[in-house]
Amino acid sequence: MKNRKLKNQELKRKSKKEFLKSKKTPLILILDDIRSGHNVGSILRTADAFLLSKVYICGISPVPPHKEVMKTSLGSNDSVDWEYRENIYDLIAELKKNNCDIWSIEQVEKSTDLKNYIPNKNKLTAFVLGNEVSGVKQKIIDITDQVIEIPQHGTKHSINVSVVSGILCWDFYLKVN
Repeated sequence: MKNRKLKNQELKRKSKKEFLKSKKTPLILILDDIRSGHNVGSILRTADAFLLSKVYICGISPVPPHKEVMKTSLGSNDSVDWEYRENIYDLIAELKKNNCDIWSIEQVEKSTDLKNYIPNKNKLTAFVLGNEVSGVKQKIIDITDQVIEIPQHGTKHSINVSVVSGILCWDFYLKVN
């Protein structure tokens, strides 16, 4: 057999205890008004995969133990440090006060193309991900430091928010490690 698929026990994944003690990637995801629990759960799994520092779930976004979140998070809601915050504006103000770089992920004039984005390795960074239909609110774009855009070349105007989180986290992880 040329390429045998590995069994789960061969993957050498961290235990929950090891995960909690591990050095975290200096990245926070802020989920604003994400409607789908499946998207929230998927993003929590991505946060687990890349050892993110934290996920803030804001606004109308469903939180564990919501059925859809639990279905797709596959227990990552127990390993990832997540917190619900009703008011994203207060959260952003608090993070800024603590010297966190905050980037909206959206399509705007003068955005930074993801391939040109260079994270500050010595600073905590937060990415704001917006609603599946309306994206990141203009009021939030106005108060974040800058905006990253993932280039798209097809006919659709957006990428699913959980897929966006995977692209961003992988890119960030590669650039800071």
